[in-house]
Amino acid sequence: MRNIFLSLLFGIVCNLFVIEAKNSLVSDFVVSREENPKNTVYRYEVCHEDKFNVNDEIRKGEMPRSGFEVGKGTFLLNGKPFIIKAAELHYPRIPKPYWEQRIKLCKALGMNTICLYVFWNLHEPRPGEFDFTGQNDLAAFCRLCQQNDMYVILRPGPYVCAEWEMGGLPWWLLKKKDIRLREADPYFIERVNIFEQEVARQVGGLTIQNGGPIIMVQVENEYGSYGESKEYVSLIRDIVRTNFGDVTLFQCDWASNFTKNALPDLLWTINFGTGANIDQQFAGLKKLRPDSPLMCSEFWSGWFDKWGANHETRPASDMIAGIDEMLSKGISFSLYMTHGGTNWGHWAGANSPGFAPDVTSYDYDAPISESGQTTPKYWALRKTLGKYMNGEKQTKVPDMIKSVSIPAFQFTEVAPLFANLPISKKDKNIRTMEEYDQGFGTILYRTILPEITSSAQLTVNEAHDYAQIFVNGKYIGKLDRRNGEKQLTLPACPKGAQLDILVEAMGRINFGRAIKDYKGITKNVELSINIDGYPFTCDLKNWEVFNIEDSYEFYKKMKFHPIRSLKDKYGQRIPGCYRATFQVKKPGDTFLNFETWGKGLVYVNGYALGRIWEIGPQQTLYVPGCWLKKGENEILVFDIIGPKDAKSEGLDKPLLDQLLVQKPLTHRKKGENLNLSNESPVFSGCFKSGNGWQEIKFDKPVTGRYICLEALNAQDGKELACIAEMHVLTENGERLSREPWIVTYADSEDVSHVNRSADKIFDLQESTYWSTVAGIDYPHSVVIDLGAVYTLTGIQYLPRMESEVPGGIRDFKIYVKPHPFKL
Repeated sequence: MRNIFLSLLFGIVCNLFVIEAKNSLVSDFVVSREENPKNTVYRYEVCHEDKFNVNDEIRKGEMPRSGFEVGKGTFLLNGKPFIIKAAELHYPRIPKPYWEQRIKLCKALGMNTICLYVFWNLHEPRPGEFDFTGQNDLAAFCRLCQQNDMYVILRPGPYVCAEWEMGGLPWWLLKKKDIRLREADPYFIERVNIFEQEVARQVGGLTIQNGGPIIMVQVENEYGSYGESKEYVSLIRDIVRTNFGDVTLFQCDWASNFTKNALPDLLWTINFGTGANIDQQFAGLKKLRPDSPLMCSEFWSGWFDKWGANHETRPASDMIAGIDEMLSKGISFSLYMTHGGTNWGHWAGANSPGFAPDVTSYDYDAPISESGQTTPKYWALRKTLGKYMNGEKQTKVPDMIKSVSIPAFQFTEVAPLFANLPISKKDKNIRTMEEYDQGFGTILYRTILPEITSSAQLTVNEAHDYAQIFVNGKYIGKLDRRNGEKQLTLPACPKGAQLDILVEAMGRINFGRAIKDYKGITKNVELSINIDGYPFTCDLKNWEVFNIEDSYEFYKKMKFHPIRSLKDKYGQRIPGCYRATFQVKKPGDTFLNFETWGKGLVYVNGYALGRIWEIGPQQTLYVPGCWLKKGENEILVFDIIGPKDAKSEGLDKPLLDQLLVQKPLTHRKKGENLNLSNESPVFSGCFKSGNGWQEIKFDKPVTGRYICLEALNAQDGKELACIAEMHVLTENGERLSREPWIVTYADSEDVSHVNRSADKIFDLQESTYWSTVAGIDYPHSVVIDLGAVYTLTGIQYLPRMESEVPGGIRDFKIYVKPHPFKL
């Protein structure tokens, strides 16, 4: 009896030690398991900053293991090998009444796990104000997964990317001007800890150790694409471990950068897209951890759409081939996205370099469409996954939610924007939205102009994101951040004329260093005029500011008038809020058509549907049938431009690929031809064949602002040229920031039905690429304006990730000049 008591006491003490070790803020924590026929030995090693190592061995008998763990070369579920077949879908992007139908669709594919992000800005809209109710009920979604026999991989950030506003970070962080996002900034870490505590309060009890469905929790997200700081990643790991306890933690990154921030005590997974050379993607990981289970934690099934660009698609055959290969090799995966859903309201993000805002639809060309319909991709994937069910049968595909058409209806009421402004604030200097405690919507800056006798140049530094300029109520022009527009000409006007700058905020940048993305006018407004023949530039001051929050409550309180009565006063296109009702005989999913509208946001029965913009490619908004009522339904459209025709109708299918291009998708004007006959290359060389990054060092440093890569031929001898990514190295050998880069010329770009323009060379995405048009022979050239003069020492080049490396360049020349190349 005494021996039994001592054994129990010893076990309790050891377990308490292990728990304390896990909950302490340590730099490294390693768990390994050694087995022999009689005993299993769990070895816990805690490595403190003073490098003092403590080993504690807990011997157990032949008690069967339960739960989820990392085994040798495989995951183990209840002690048995387990391959994760995860479907990524996001509960906030799906109407709550449809959650279970979407989960069942994933289950019917042959998936066994749901992978999901937790969006910080959705759940904490204001500091300390948390919302996990209704549409945001994370715990209810996880329990629903478990009820449908699906495990859960939880990705609680704090940063998630996901083409979501600011990558999931809340806008109010920007009110602290000196904050360092995603770094070991004390305030940022403090707020992360508060949020993760609340997430754990909601679902910490739903880990598999507690009988719940959560088998793994992610630490941060693709941090190697943002920076290099094991200190920061360790802080996030410790927060997650403290709040979620003894659950498997992992971190994901790309094959090219996963070692930058890889922590020894975490599981490492790799993200890549369809068509990738899978063996090459995992080669580095297998070399460093030959016994680790392999997992592609984001296998990209398609891609996201941006305003003013083509609708993105990816071949089903590439997706199927990749999943088939991974499963045949025992590799786990999560299909991003299996079902994309919708960026309701103002939640769509934006990408950089430059500014490329995402559309409302997050269809993603996924196997399950935005509205929950099965696609040809779905059925092809289901057939392939059917081969890997280990004797089990795939569940029945659930019934589809039917779509309905709604007859065309006309809007008859409008609340003109300028007649419905809120109470203003007075300010000497320009300030951003965030400084006025405004997170989303539109902001109007108003001031008085000096006399302009002929014309003047107005410079807005910078308008984030779409500015319209009015003088005495008359529309003068627009400044579109996507196009880098900052200046326009003002006409002659008397002293005291009213200048209005109306700025609409679109989604904050969600990827890369540019996520610290302020809205409104971010610096100042300058006016350049001639006074008595002398040029003079003044910084405009003394502003009246109107904060127009994006909310149903604000729009609903506007004063509406018959549209017909205001046409003579305001003209054909009236900026403002439009209201109508429409009749529904039997509620069902539909797609409201906004082809004749300008730019703005839409609410139906109080639900925020998302953004519209006449440029496309998206022209309809998805309206779930569960948000409609039999009989009369209300619709509000806040349009900052005004419609050409205030009407709409409900279609039974979406319009996602109808582009009305205002900005050319290519970078070569008619008649332009790059002339390199009198130029001398700074380097001539030959790229190696195969996948992966290659670095080229120049013979000596060169100085310039414009760099030209001339490709002379291809590795396969064909005419196609492709580049996935390119970096330029500075005099100290570091990568030059690509934020200010602009393509000034490309001889050929494939943009007819895809987005393979030359700016894909520096879009921070290794799976997208510049491609020339098939049938056009070498040589091929691209010229990039680096934004300023630099001393350069080399380049880094990444070809496409497919095993055959189509379009891989062989011989090339590099030219560098301080001034533009002759065209």
